[in-house]
Amino acid sequence: MLQLFSTFEHSNYLELAINELEKMGIKKENIFAVPLTNRKVERKLFDSLHSSDGISLMSTGAALGTAFSVVGASIGFKLQWGPIYWGLIGAVGGFVLGFLIDLLIYKVIKKKKRLIRGKNTEVILIVECEEHQGDGVESILWHHLALGIARIQN
Repeated sequence: MLQLFSTFEHSNYLELAINELEKMGIKKENIFAVPLTNRKVERKLFDSLHSSDGISLMSTGAALGTAFSVVGASIGFKLQWGPIYWGLIGAVGGFVLGFLIDLLIYKVIKKKKRLIRGKNTEVILIVECEEHQGDGVESILWHHLALGIARIQN
């Protein structure tokens, strides 16, 4: 016996794949579909020491802080407090501005895009078949847009 595990987006292609597997001779008892549930809790915006989601709120702030500090130091030669203070003021102001821009982008704009697209779940499809049917089952799954497939020999 051979087991094939595959993942699909929840779509009509999954239903078509199951239908074609049944036409191929795989019994309904040997086809098992498990829908995954969506994440209900919103992701944390700030990373901790032990977990990171790959989104940085500091990159734009660091770039703008650097640019504003150079401009502030350059203009500071003509101003009262001098280039050092104005460079520091520019660095802090640029960092805060960049941080707020990133915060606005991730909290407002990207959240709207996620709500518009909707969150589609994935489905794990487990098919148990004979060894000689394995290649046919795998080609059917790939043909119907499986995201990934794994074979396990029993």
